[in-house]
Amino acid sequence: MAAAMLKSFIPCSGLENSVVSKGPMISFSRLENCNFQAFPKYFPWKPLKAAPGKLSYSNTSRFGSGHSIKKVGIQAINPPATTLTGRASELLDAWDDEYGGVVIYPESLPSSVDAFTSSLRASLAYWKLKGKKGVWLKIQLGQADLVPLAIQEGFNYHHAEPGYVMLTYWIPEEPCTIPAAPCHHIGIGGFVMNENREVLVVKEQCPCSCSEVWKLPTGYINNSEDIFSGAVREVKEETGVDTMFLKMVAFRHCHFVAFEKSDLLFVCMLRPLSFEITIDENEIQAAKWMPLQELIEQPFYNEDHMSRRVIEICIATYENCYSGFIAHQLASRLDGKLSYLYYDDDALGNRSEKVR
Repeated sequence: MAAAMLKSFIPCSGLENSVVSKGPMISFSRLENCNFQAFPKYFPWKPLKAAPGKLSYSNTSRFGSGHSIKKVGIQAINPPATTLTGRASELLDAWDDEYGGVVIYPESLPSSVDAFTSSLRASLAYWKLKGKKGVWLKIQLGQADLVPLAIQEGFNYHHAEPGYVMLTYWIPEEPCTIPAAPCHHIGIGGFVMNENREVLVVKEQCPCSCSEVWKLPTGYINNSEDIFSGAVREVKEETGVDTMFLKMVAFRHCHFVAFEKSDLLFVCMLRPLSFEITIDENEIQAAKWMPLQELIEQPFYNEDHMSRRVIEICIATYENCYSGFIAHQLASRLDGKLSYLYYDDDALGNRSEKVR
């Protein structure tokens, strides 16, 4: 749903599990016997459909915020290490990633503070001898008391999610190459216009500068949610109107927004499938179908050049004077998965004809 900080048609979007930076995306699986059918072109009024296909299993481990690291080798049995006091200390269970680092199993962390400190020190010494580089340490909420101990041993905060914090440690005497934490929020705006050239608009509930402005429905996409799905969902949640995704027509990129992160807002053109409005009173004051001319004649759109240009682009797309991007589901050998690529299908088709 749209959050209270959505200040205008083009909001400071994305505070709910919506990040773009994927951290160490180093997963790779071999794709075999693939037989993907071409994703159908559905504009102007064909619904979005997934293309069938076969994918091989990717042996990866997900540990939050989009990080996906392939397991290269697992330390199933760790040799004992000797501490400075002469006592044997068990190494922490961990597996090797593809970049010469290690990822510690969070479920295997000792419950005892002393045992954790001893094993962590011994493990770091062992991994240094082995020439390892980055160390990833995920500490879950139930063992939060271990965080300051790891910090004392030289670990740094990387990112946090509900239920855990991720710490990292760089071993070599060289510049650290551990990828930074996710740095973007992702939001969407939905442009919906009916056959009477009336646009679906809302007034925000939050006490902000645009609270009395009629604007397009906006919000944040959820974790693992596609852009087009987020646009359809947000419009439904705020207004009760069912829609179908047609095209992505523009996106805005700005920096140092919420929590000093960068922000992406994708503007999507949607076709209405229903017309009765039922608002979510927790988020918006009102919603209605507004004549297009009345929408753009609001003083706000005369003063906000970016918002006005977005409306102009949407109108041009509706009148077939602007192409926009259609979502096509394709497979990639980089991760062995199906995902969506947004591009101008018409322009690519014309170019393909010239090549032939």
